[in-house]
Amino acid sequence: MERIERHASYGGFQEVWKHTSCTVGCEMRFGIYLPSATIRGQKCPVLYWLSGLTCSEQNFITKAGAQRYADAHSIIVVTPDTSPRGPDVADDKAYDLGQGAGFYLNATRQPWEKHYRMYDYIVDELPELIETYFPASGARSMSGHSMGGHGALTIALRNPGRYRCVSAFAPIVAPSQVPWGEKAFSMYLGDDREVWKQYDAVELVKSRPQELPLLVDQGEADEFLESQLKPHLLREACQAAGYSLQLNFRPGFDHSYYFIASFIGEHFRFHADHLG
Repeated sequence: MERIERHASYGGFQEVWKHTSCTVGCEMRFGIYLPSATIRGQKCPVLYWLSGLTCSEQNFITKAGAQRYADAHSIIVVTPDTSPRGPDVADDKAYDLGQGAGFYLNATRQPWEKHYRMYDYIVDELPELIETYFPASGARSMSGHSMGGHGALTIALRNPGRYRCVSAFAPIVAPSQVPWGEKAFSMYLGDDREVWKQYDAVELVKSRPQELPLLVDQGEADEFLESQLKPHLLREACQAAGYSLQLNFRPGFDHSYYFIASFIGEHFRFHADHLG
């Protein structure tokens, strides 16, 4: 690994690293915030943040204002890129497919399957790197925004023993039922909708008996609310399964990082409560 950025921030350091990933077969980057507690020799829990369509590791670390809360709660924050990248990595001209739009799954169709294995990268390879080379305690949680909210929910629901809790801002909760997900899943996974269910939070809630603390915030002025996000479907699935969900609708807020920055402190308190 090679560190390519380091900035002092709220008593700790915001860093960016790059490394060659065996899982996705290309160079990957991730941001990591190391709170002041790690400088004092303490091992800290890790919050993995997954960003949305068109984003990289940079969006959250520069726009969310998360470092002050991460330092206050002594939480390491890891922010991976949203997809594999490079001249040899399959891509598409559309913003919602290809590089910048990995959807945190393992693709099974050509030309995507060689590199688009973001599920395995997030679940296995990245935590192994973090817990080997950084002062991480082994306690983990997940959060994310939009496509990243979809990734955080599905990964945490599929691996409840691995993560203490999960939260999301404006997540795509039912990708099998909305245009963004239908397009990406058909290209990455094929036309078998039964296969899609393993990457659909609404479907996973129906079949996962082990409950995981779940927090979702949604802006009521979000332009994608009715067409792509549909949080009511997650609420209905949780109610039917007897699964606890804290779903907050925020009047006047849209899909932007202004929304995330306004409530990121509350999400850190939620994660701190469950990470100990």
